Amino acid sequence: MVLLLQYTIIFASVLCLVALGGCFSEHSGVINLGLEGIMVMGALGGAVTMFLLPAGTSKFVIVLATTLFAVLVGMLYSVLLGVACINFKADQTLIGTAMNLLATAAATVFVRAMNTSINPDNVSSAIQYIKPKKAFLKYIGNFEFNWFMVMALVLLIVSYFVLYKTKFGLRLMACGENPQAADSVGINVYTMRWAGVLISGFLGGLGGIVYITAGVSEWKFEMGVAGFGFLALAVMIFGQWRPTRIALAALLFGLFRALSNVYTGIGFLAAMNIPSTVYNMMPYIISIIVLAFTSKNSRAPKAEGIPYDKGMR
Repeated sequence: MVLLLQYTIIFASVLCLVALGGCFSEHSGVINLGLEGIMVMGALGGAVTMFLLPAGTSKFVIVLATTLFAVLVGMLYSVLLGVACINFKADQTLIGTAMNLLATAAATVFVRAMNTSINPDNVSSAIQYIKPKKAFLKYIGNFEFNWFMVMALVLLIVSYFVLYKTKFGLRLMACGENPQAADSVGINVYTMRWAGVLISGFLGGLGGIVYITAGVSEWKFEMGVAGFGFLALAVMIFGQWRPTRIALAALLFGLFRALSNVYTGIGFLAAMNIPSTVYNMMPYIISIIVLAFTSKNSRAPKAEGIPYDKGMR
């Protein structure tokens, strides 16, 4: 049960971070379906950083550098969404889908090129980070505590405060509800939408590195992030675009995802002899069921997905 709790919290942390990223973007009026791709690129930035850091680097530097490069690469990749959808008013759904397809392919090519430059016989798309990963871990009895759990909690609190207690957050949400009205009182809608997209890149990139370091010390980038970006979108919708509800939804989805990792260690689940693939499918099945029953009552920002035209009223 300790292992189940451990995996539930870490997977919930991933889903919460990425869903909060989508929340900021959509509150600004931009649908970010490219969260899956942003996660992949953030994971790439963090994993390459851990791989390249010299032996003997202090734990603090490892944590700081890995986190910094993960969020920077995630933000850089989210610029594609901002340029296409805010500046050029492209279809947000198509751009997000293209970003997801591009990210896994680009990351795989990059890692293979990096590996072959080091060893011509190594054409793997995997990056190892066995020793650096230990910098994020601390054992409390049998519980494996991960510093990313703290980051997720802190960013959850900060997100709630920013959205509901600051002028920036209220202006951001105004741009997602009625951008013309926001513009009429002097709010720069383009700037606020760019801020929402970049924040989603920040949180999505961080979620990516948290995901790939959750239980393994090597990651093959051709595997992407197993649909976690789409699960995060389901968490965001189920959580009604509100940080506190998103956190609760993330715990629910995180629990079902954790079951696929530890079902053999839980007596009554192991006794049922259900194939492991069923447990792997459970989070995605649950997301379909939950959205089928709750989407009718969901209240998305009214102007999300609609390119802003300053001349429209």
